[in-house]
Amino acid sequence: MNLFPELQKKYTRETLSAREAQRLAEFIAFGPAVFQTARIMLKFGIMDMLRDSDGGMTIAEVARKADISEYAAKCLLEASLCIGIVLVNPETDRFTISKTGWFLINDHATRVNINFNHDVNYLGWFNLEESLLEGKPVGLKTLGDWPTVYEGLSSLPPHIRKSWFDFDHFYSDNSFDPALEIVFAGKPRTLLDVGGNTGRWALRCVDYDKDVQVTILDLPQQIGMMQENVKGHPGADRIDGLGINLLDQSVEMPAGCTFEAIWMSQFLDCFSEEQIVSILRRASKVMDAESRLYIMETLWDRQRFEPAALCLTLTSLYFTAIANGNSKMYHSADMERLVSEAGLRVEAIHDGLGQGHSILVVRK
Repeated sequence: MNLFPELQKKYTRETLSAREAQRLAEFIAFGPAVFQTARIMLKFGIMDMLRDSDGGMTIAEVARKADISEYAAKCLLEASLCIGIVLVNPETDRFTISKTGWFLINDHATRVNINFNHDVNYLGWFNLEESLLEGKPVGLKTLGDWPTVYEGLSSLPPHIRKSWFDFDHFYSDNSFDPALEIVFAGKPRTLLDVGGNTGRWALRCVDYDKDVQVTILDLPQQIGMMQENVKGHPGADRIDGLGINLLDQSVEMPAGCTFEAIWMSQFLDCFSEEQIVSILRRASKVMDAESRLYIMETLWDRQRFEPAALCLTLTSLYFTAIANGNSKMYHSADMERLVSEAGLRVEAIHDGLGQGHSILVVRK
């Protein structure tokens, strides 16, 4: 398997001692409790208290300041000690945060992931086994009665919808600046934003280039959310919406149109391989020899650092149990193969954008 250097080093040979491997096995066995302990330590503000304390805090002090019982404080702190997010001074019994605890507090990606996994995924992952066997998002029933999560986004409870969009926007928004330079190097006048969601990318495009006309293609209910979101923003008059369901393979892209640029950001990972080929074949019909299709994805094998690959391969299981039952975060070789099957070819790949995105530049 072709992997970037750090992943090659991590994933192709044993790096743990027997005792370290045993500890990791138990960490996995108690994974749900590990996750909830860390989440509650953050929610109750205990991690912040320990970080800001002078010399740490005792169990009794944490209980008083967090307004919980000493029993609750002791359970949380002792578990946190063993999972590695706090440390204790054996002479004073005062607790402080560890390096891992520091990342829980300060790494924005980690906080976004925690909220996403708790609010969107946690209950549904109980049905991961059935989802894998049936090829359907069986865990989605914990959120609502829709074929996929995308039809239900506008109907999710506000706190769950916020966690979903925070997750989605965090990873895409950090890549927008370098992506704009890549897409607009060819000065396209017309751009089709496939799966444009709330219109954040479209707004950046019309701000970046005062001449470009953007058409957003997405589910009808998403187009309604997008129109509300872009209303009143500069350049909104150059953003159009088209509501169609690309899962219906009989539905074509806008008839009679050719776009100089087509943008698909964190979009194709929402579909199965067969569906991706179908979408790309239909996209090719609104391209000419000079058009370019830009596919921006977090390809798990092209990550510079191993924690990113970990997050991405586990996010695939969100797609399995919650989103749609048949998509994933793809390996770059798989994506290139699907592009080729659709009668297109990858002209270039740009890596290292934002939070580990790559852009595949595709032409006829």
